[in-house]
Amino acid sequence: MSRARPAAWLSCLLVCASCGPVPDPRAVVVDLRPPGILAVRTIGPREISLEFDEEARVAAAKVRISPGLAVAEVSAPAARVLVRAEAQTPGRRYILEAEAEDARGNSCSFMADFYGFNPRVPRLLLNEFTPRGSGSHPDLAELKVLSDGDMGGLVLYEGTPGSFDDRLVFPSFEVRGGDFIVVHFKPSGDPSEVDETSDKAVSGGFDASETAFDFWAPGGQGLGGNNGVLAVYERPGGALIDGVLYSNRTSQSDERYRGFGSEDMGARAEELVRDGGWKIAAERVTPEDAFNPEGTTGTRSICRSSGSADTDCNRDWHIVPTRGASFGADNCDDVYVPSPQAANPSRAGSAARAGP
Repeated sequence: MSRARPAAWLSCLLVCASCGPVPDPRAVVVDLRPPGILAVRTIGPREISLEFDEEARVAAAKVRISPGLAVAEVSAPAARVLVRAEAQTPGRRYILEAEAEDARGNSCSFMADFYGFNPRVPRLLLNEFTPRGSGSHPDLAELKVLSDGDMGGLVLYEGTPGSFDDRLVFPSFEVRGGDFIVVHFKPSGDPSEVDETSDKAVSGGFDASETAFDFWAPGGQGLGGNNGVLAVYERPGGALIDGVLYSNRTSQSDERYRGFGSEDMGARAEELVRDGGWKIAAERVTPEDAFNPEGTTGTRSICRSSGSADTDCNRDWHIVPTRGASFGADNCDDVYVPSPQAANPSRAGSAARAGP
């Protein structure tokens, strides 16, 4: 018995020394998920940034860009991988195909589009628009060019990049300070409605201008008459250039969407503010921050005042009198004054609460 005790004690010691939680095979997590692509952006005339949700490796031999751009180099594995290739054409749409692999060997193939980098983006403003057009005067928006440059890749949204109904990505063409660009948001499909990049008199159709570059939003159904955002960006995925928020609603118009009437409209207003395109009076944007479109028609457009300092709020805008629309020319500073019967007592004309 005296010998059994040490043996039993030793056995117990060994067992105890090896004791511990027994791994539950169901709790073992095996990463089988490949890298996820978050964004493909041009950051230079020869560089494309690939952004992933984890560190990823991209082999240069497995990167294809069409129309054909030869790939010269791909940076080391990272959450942001740079692809260096031949020079892009400003504003041209490209398709990139590649394969990404993480440190555990999980891989995926993906395809994404991007627009050629534009090193000469002109300064410009949204200058005039009609959200309540008619059959013979359909909805329009005008851009005023402030400096020389190339329009390649600039994009005008009916909405914002995160939520839009229509967008127009401009091709590469030269503009000079003082030029106007008129975008027709409700084309009829007439063959004469052609985009202009050189001759300003070549396009036909309703309200085609002989003094502006005319463009026709493909498949456009017109602008929202009561609520809307127009925004122009340097390129898809690029920085905001200018924007305008308009609404005839109030914070009391509905409870669910803070007065904007829909989740999409509220999100667009918030994105415009977040991107620096519109100033607001309080912490969150409300319809009262917008310009009120009541009273506008196909010939009573919403215009930026000629003396506007571009303060990014509703003080910059006014509605012109009947037949005061001036697309393709300098804006009319005369202001439409509604009759007392036509005025909305809660949001009369441009007297809505302005931003700070």
